Amino acid sequence: MPDRGPLSGYLSVLNPEQLEAVRHEGAPLLILAGAGSGKTRVITTKIAYLIRERGVEPESILAVTFTNKAAREMAERAAAMEPRAERAVLRTFHSFGSWFLRRNGALLGLDSKFVIYDDDDSTTLLGSIMEDAPRAQAAKAAHAIARAKDYFLSPDDPGLSVIDHREEFRTWYRQYEEKLRAIGNVDFGDLIKRPTELLREHPEVRARFRQRFRVVLVDEYQDSNVAQFELLKELCGPETYLCVVGDDDQSIYRFRGAEVRNILDFPDRFPGTTVIRLERNYRSTSFILQVAGSVVDRNQGRLGKTLTAERGSGKKPTLAFLRDQDEEASFCAELVERSATSGVRYSDWAILYRTNAQSLGFETEFLHRRIPYRVVGSLKFYEREEVKDALALLAFSLNPRDEVAFRRVANKPARGIGAATLERIVAEAARGAPSPDELEDAVLPGDLAAAARRLSPSLSSKARAGVGEFLRVVETGAALLSGGSSAGAGAAKKGRSAEGGLSAGEGLSEFVVRVAIDSGLSDYHRAQDEIAGTQRVANLQELANAASLYPASVEGLVEFLEHIELDRASAAEEASEDSVTLITLHNTKGLEFRRVVMTGLEQGVFPREDKKDDELEEERRLFYVGATRAMDELYLCSCAQRRLYGRTMPTEPSLFLREIDEGAVRVVGRSPSASMGLSAPPAHARGAGASADGLWRVGGRVFHDDYGYGQILSVRESGEGPVVVARFESGRDFRFLPRYQSNSFMRIGDE
Repeated sequence: MPDRGPLSGYLSVLNPEQLEAVRHEGAPLLILAGAGSGKTRVITTKIAYLIRERGVEPESILAVTFTNKAAREMAERAAAMEPRAERAVLRTFHSFGSWFLRRNGALLGLDSKFVIYDDDDSTTLLGSIMEDAPRAQAAKAAHAIARAKDYFLSPDDPGLSVIDHREEFRTWYRQYEEKLRAIGNVDFGDLIKRPTELLREHPEVRARFRQRFRVVLVDEYQDSNVAQFELLKELCGPETYLCVVGDDDQSIYRFRGAEVRNILDFPDRFPGTTVIRLERNYRSTSFILQVAGSVVDRNQGRLGKTLTAERGSGKKPTLAFLRDQDEEASFCAELVERSATSGVRYSDWAILYRTNAQSLGFETEFLHRRIPYRVVGSLKFYEREEVKDALALLAFSLNPRDEVAFRRVANKPARGIGAATLERIVAEAARGAPSPDELEDAVLPGDLAAAARRLSPSLSSKARAGVGEFLRVVETGAALLSGGSSAGAGAAKKGRSAEGGLSAGEGLSEFVVRVAIDSGLSDYHRAQDEIAGTQRVANLQELANAASLYPASVEGLVEFLEHIELDRASAAEEASEDSVTLITLHNTKGLEFRRVVMTGLEQGVFPREDKKDDELEEERRLFYVGATRAMDELYLCSCAQRRLYGRTMPTEPSLFLREIDEGAVRVVGRSPSASMGLSAPPAHARGAGASADGLWRVGGRVFHDDYGYGQILSVRESGEGPVVVARFESGRDFRFLPRYQSNSFMRIGDE
């Protein structure tokens, strides 16, 4: 860059790479900004610089990002440096799309007073098209349509089969679009897709907007989807200055439609692109960055950069090998308590986990130790809808007079018991029990189950069937607690997946799983998972895991529910601003904490068992994001066993731990896996402890119909294929030739 003389005050605080990015002009620019490298400072300073130093009209600058909070912060920081920046257009992608359509939508036959449909509205509209389909099915189809629009796919697009291959889905999508246009409204996907289509179909509008916005800036570009990329292509002409800021190593929202190829392929899609790397990290110490970098460096799909710590080497991260999730929770609590005695604030700590369901163990331990905490990004475990639904069923099984529980679950999922029927049952129960002449067995006053039975003959056929179904659920549960059995329980006891996505195991867990499945709650919430990408069934499974510690009896259920209620009451008392943060890895992006504990670093937990290829690379990026949230101290936890599917099962350390540079961490405890070792080859390389086909490896978890759960001790090749030696729960070792074991011997996760 030519010498421009002394730097203004707002530019003098920038490092050389940041300053180069701010001053860059002309060709497209990709600012590859590593974690903690000051990207927000760069993009806001660039807006101020363009207006103040380069004479760019504020109204000709369009800056887009992904959240309202980020857009507000960008506007405030730019205006603080240059007040005229308030006149620039700084919006989220969807806000810009709405702004655009209200001014130009008439060309598409769209009135400027259109309403934006949310997910629930879209589901309702689809429900009017999909004849007699359950609402859950309509909601799933609505979610698929939203995903199709993220990928800029129309009903007749050949690529739509990637979203849903069924011809009927194309028909639903086409009819949905026709009806939405007839109504005159739009959904969220339309806020990106339809402006793009309008710009393509009307060259005069495209030319006008390219003339209007001479500068286009995009923040968090790694989170953009295909449709947003298509919109950018239409907005940017040969004279447009395009600058995007992002980090390919922090692309972790594929499940929301984010496409990492947008940033990886940016230099190819926009010829002449300049790439400036921001590699000076101002957040973490060098050992923390070494741990994060050594894992994400294993990815093939990345542009590559090496972060350097401006804060020095710091303290080595600690890798703790622990017995189980209870010891993991205790370990975290002790870290917090020990630091608190030396004046460290609770809010300096964050406990990170892969799934929301993992919060339960930490919540329970922290409550017992009176450590204040807050759950970020979701409700506390016992406040979640699916957990409250299951607890209401359990409570009603104990006490059929529990009106609150009855009202919550009698018609959930919908089984034809309308509000009027519910009121009749409640009124009948309040009227009192019939005399012995009317009923052979006396019942308690207010017994809602008995009242429902008495009223059943007078109800409509639909309501009568629904009441009968609900009562059967309650009766089946009672039979289980009194020593009866239920269909499918035997398979569930082995820890295999049962219907409804749940598995039972020890103690009271079978009862919890059976009631959740028979009531339809597991299917209902599994449908919500498929629609919204939530983890409700995982939370129900975690509730069953917690129940496995209690006996399968009425007394065990009483004790379990009492324990939960005491925990809930304690949680209400422990509210505090100075609290430990419990948070999923996905929700940590953009945050930072003095001390971070990453938990559940086991195969099947993090990374998830089903992740391979591109999805495994995203799991590595998620590890990188989690580790780089830590400013001063980082702890990694891996358990030798964990309660899964209602049973305590052996686990294998996460492959990420084998990818960490040797000497980068301080190890405490003993690895449960004979194959464990830092600086092992990348996952795609086959070592001595694995079979030639890669299916069997030392430390892997297995299940045998006759011997139960075990862990692989050794693997060697023979003329008959791999020979596997495994140690089972009994302590005995057995040798197998897997090719001759049919389905009786399997790796955990195969079913």
